[in-house]
Parts: sequence; structure tokens; C-alpha cells
Amino acid sequence: MEGLEGKHICFVTAIPMTVEVFLLDVIKDLLGRNDVTVITGTDDPSFLKRYGLDVRVLPVKIERKIAPIKDITTLWQLFRYFRSLPFDLVHSLTPKAGLLSMMAAMCARIPIRIHTFTGQVWATKNGAKRYLLKSMDRLIVSCATHILADSPSQAAFLVSEGVVKGESILVLGNGSISGVDTERFSMDLKARYDIRERLGINEEDTVFLFLGRLNHEKGLIDLANAFVRLTERYKEIHLIVAGPDEEDMGKRMSSICKERLHIIGATYEPERFMSASDVFVLPSYREGFGLSIIEAASVGIPAIGSRIYGITDAIVDGETGLLFEPGNVSDLASQMELMINRPDLREKMGLAAKERVKREFSRKMMIDAYMTFYMDIFRQSNLHA
Repeated sequence: MEGLEGKHICFVTAIPMTVEVFLLDVIKDLLGRNDVTVITGTDDPSFLKRYGLDVRVLPVKIERKIAPIKDITTLWQLFRYFRSLPFDLVHSLTPKAGLLSMMAAMCARIPIRIHTFTGQVWATKNGAKRYLLKSMDRLIVSCATHILADSPSQAAFLVSEGVVKGESILVLGNGSISGVDTERFSMDLKARYDIRERLGINEEDTVFLFLGRLNHEKGLIDLANAFVRLTERYKEIHLIVAGPDEEDMGKRMSSICKERLHIIGATYEPERFMSASDVFVLPSYREGFGLSIIEAASVGIPAIGSRIYGITDAIVDGETGLLFEPGNVSDLASQMELMINRPDLREKMGLAAKERVKREFSRKMMIDAYMTFYMDIFRQSNLHA
């Protein structure tokens, strides 16, 4: 964007997938007139070259779980980078990357320190563990100069929990981190035919899709239990589960669902599986926003999601999809059954969801919001954009 130039900007994430999913277009827009560095836990510092990005990548191992000795080592490594390189701005995503990079950047006196909250690990915890993890988020806020959330309901949750003051947190655009590439996420009839043929799914069958990290907090055991109930009554339904398996979840789901469950594994082509599906399902216990829901919406696929902060921003209940009470298998099964029996409702909601994405969540809208935000804070900090 015209006006933002000559800045030294650093993004910090725990894993490279976060960069690949959320930050590629932001980085593309900054490159050329600004110096951009990415710090992430990668074994391949050249991984961004496959996207045509000539960006300096500094590999730093950031443990996602609490690991005091390793965390101190990482903190020192980040501090040394921040002291030796002339960064004007450090922007972190994901909890542990945010905690360590915001602390290190503050100690190194980086003038602009931004963290984006993408969901709270402690939201589903209790007792001392909840208090400890929540305190870490408060520490992030105290070290950062600017705080973002990727959904309005998440921002409201953080304010209600006393993590941040209402005037100190901002949501860019209508939410999400990066918006949706509506050209990429559009119906591909060839992909629909090819994938269904490969998996042995007929065109008239109803296909549910989960796409994301496979772990307990995504509610996948609930999804498996809801689906197996429906397979007893409906012989022409299928469930596709795609994404990196973090907790041997595929095997656990397969032990519940003996048929018509398709475990795909990680994919770099989520849009193809969305095209092959009829309904997207996200039964999570916690989410920052639910980007995959609006990506599916861009393809014209309605969604079923749990009624939690983040997802309630991505689904307009009864209009672009259906909500159910988190952890309630019967409620989830009922909503899935409604979608099976009402192809007309699926079509109507899918069209409404697609129009909403074009109107509120386009990639261009989000990139423009980022650039405007960056320019505004540089002006406010007297580091003129």
C-alpha cells in the first residue's frame, strides 16, 4: 500500500504453517518497499521461496507447551535477534510465540510490538492450570504495545475475563486473520468428481467435512459419535476428515466409525475437499475465529459449528449454517440430520454464506485493513509511514 515503506518488520510464529495459512499475502504486500523477516520453528529456512517470497527466515524452535528450560533458551535467542537487527515492528501470532517474542521485544526496546490473539488455550481449562495460562496472556498484553483479536466475540471474551481493557484491543475488518482468497476457494466441479470417485462416494451422497488440526479440543470424538448414530439410519452419508493428526485422532475416530469415514491426513489443497463436500462441520470446544468455515462458505458450502466465541462470528445461525451446543452429541447429530434431509436448505445457506464472504471477508479487505493499521500505528509512534 502506498505510504508504508522503509520499515523493518518481523513476524513471529511457533510453526511455519501459521505463516503459510495466514500471512503470505500480508508479507507479499509489504515486500518491495519494506524489509520483512519471519521467525518460526522451521527446519527449512527457504520454505517461503516456494511461494515466490524472498524473505529472510530465522529458524527458532518455539515449544507450544510449557518447557521452562527450552523457553528460556528461546527467549534469549529472540532477544539477541531483536537487539542485533533493526526492527521497527514485531508482530506475533499463536500463544507461546506471543509470550516469548513480546517479552523479548519489550526488553530489546522494539518500538512497536503487536500480538494477535487467535484463541485461548485456557478457555477450556479449570483451576490452577487455567489461572497460569490466563496469566501468560495477561503478560503478553502487558509487554505488547498493540493487541489484536481475530474475532469480535473473542475480543469481548478477553475483555470480560479481565485479560485486556476494551479500549486496548482491536479487530481488523470483520474478523479472521487473513480473510479468504475467493478465487482459490470456489467450487471446483472436477475436484468434486475426482475426489468422490477416488473415495467411492456417489454424487447423490451427502458428504460432511472436517478440516483442521486433529486433536481433542476440535471435538472430533463428538463428531465421530454423532456420525455413527446417523450411519445407522442413513446409508448414503460420508464423513471426510482432513488435517495433520496431533493425537492419533484418526485411529480413535476409526474405532468409533467402522464405515464411510475417510481420514485424509494433512493437505495443501483444502479447497478441493471443500468442493467435494456438502456440509462443513467444526465441533470445536474453543476457536479464535474459524477461518475454515468462511473458506468453505466461499466455495458455497454451509457449516455446522459449536456455539462458542469465534465460531459465532463465522456462522450466522439459521442463515449461513447451524450452531449446536458444544459437547452435545445429540444436538450435533440433529443438526447434521437436518442437513441430510434438507438439500434445499443446504443450497440456500450455501449461497447466503458465499455472498457474506464476498461482502465481509474478502482477502483484499483484510490486507487493506492490515496496511491501514500498520500505517496508523507508525504515525502514532512518530515512526512515519
